[in-house]
Amino acid sequence: MTVSFRVVTELDAPPERVFALSLDVDAHVRSMAASGERAVDGTTSGTIGLGETVTWRARHFGVVWRMTSRVTALEAPHRFVDEQVRGPFARFHHEHRFEPSARGTRMVDEITFRAPLGPLGLLAERLALARYLPHLIRERNASLAAELQA
Repeated sequence: MTVSFRVVTELDAPPERVFALSLDVDAHVRSMAASGERAVDGTTSGTIGLGETVTWRARHFGVVWRMTSRVTALEAPHRFVDEQVRGPFARFHHEHRFEPSARGTRMVDEITFRAPLGPLGLLAERLALARYLPHLIRERNASLAAELQA
């Protein structure tokens, strides 16, 4: 089964600033400090660009995971897409959109994923991942909002 979810975050900054910070590997690392996430290969610091990859290493559910993502679409400052090219998911697609709003920017994260392992993956999706991943995205977005306010 494929799971899709959407997280909408209002931010007090213009789309150009939010877009740039969202492509910053170092900002992502700061936002995921609780899981010890770090960039270990590809673009490991600074801004990631179209066609570039980053390999993340993090601990989730007590297990160390590695996931390589590639930026497959980039339309500054409105949208970019990153997709897993190697890692724990059978499929992982994350579209980031940045829309002007009364507050500054409406950031929309649309994520579609599928766990591997057939019936076992389906069980993992339903029991854990469908709740855990939106929580991670909200944590990341709260961290970006705090950085934008600093």
